[in-house]
Amino acid sequence: MGYDLVLYGVNHLDQVEGYIARALQRGKVDGILFFSMRLPEKNVARLSETQLPIVLVDTVSPMFDSISIANVEGAYTATTHLLDLGYTSVGMVNAQLVSAPAVERLQGYKHALESRGIQFSEAFIRTGSNNKQDGFNREAGYEAMNEFIKMGTDMPRAYFVSSDIQAIGAMAALNESGYRVPEDVAIVGFDDIELARHMKLTTMRQPMYQMGVLAVERLVARMANPEMEILHTTFSPTLIVRESCGAIISPEKVISAKSKLR
Repeated sequence: MGYDLVLYGVNHLDQVEGYIARALQRGKVDGILFFSMRLPEKNVARLSETQLPIVLVDTVSPMFDSISIANVEGAYTATTHLLDLGYTSVGMVNAQLVSAPAVERLQGYKHALESRGIQFSEAFIRTGSNNKQDGFNREAGYEAMNEFIKMGTDMPRAYFVSSDIQAIGAMAALNESGYRVPEDVAIVGFDDIELARHMKLTTMRQPMYQMGVLAVERLVARMANPEMEILHTTFSPTLIVRESCGAIISPEKVISAKSKLR
């Protein structure tokens, strides 16, 4: 479309205000795409007043166009998949609850347990202390899984992990402690990043390419017509079954894995 793209990588929310201020200086930008983090409330009014076209992706505000994923639905599907495989004890590795996707994925996890009459336990939720990208990082997944491993025989034998990059960290921790995935521990992630296929990770696929295309199209339309109606689009994630959940291994190994469940 002939536009230049300026990328700002944000590790912490306190960086957002500075980047937004830079974008607003002297009309240097025609529009903003805001990805995968909560838009600070103190910036909502300012951006609204400037009428600078903005589209939110993987987050929602009633003031701006948004393109998001059905996080509650996706987490429910992921957790239910593990329950359907016979795991009666399912833990969750989550990100920081300052992140809307983390909050919503926790809601979906809880809803799945409730729908099967399984009591929710705070002991089965772990969040790493590394808050880079709101905890959606490999180190946080690694740390959270090590906390579960410390539980010994009380640790769950199946986990819904709130992002694939955390799941990769969690699987590394399990491997270092002598646990096999999926023979000993089952894992389901969220996102379907490119590495997920190579790691044989069962996951919830976000249509990231389509969301990116739609975000640009929506932004360009908003730039051409600032008065257009605010639109909110929500995509449903798709369960992609690979080996990490235990669904695609021999029947003998499935029986062996289930025999270890609490």
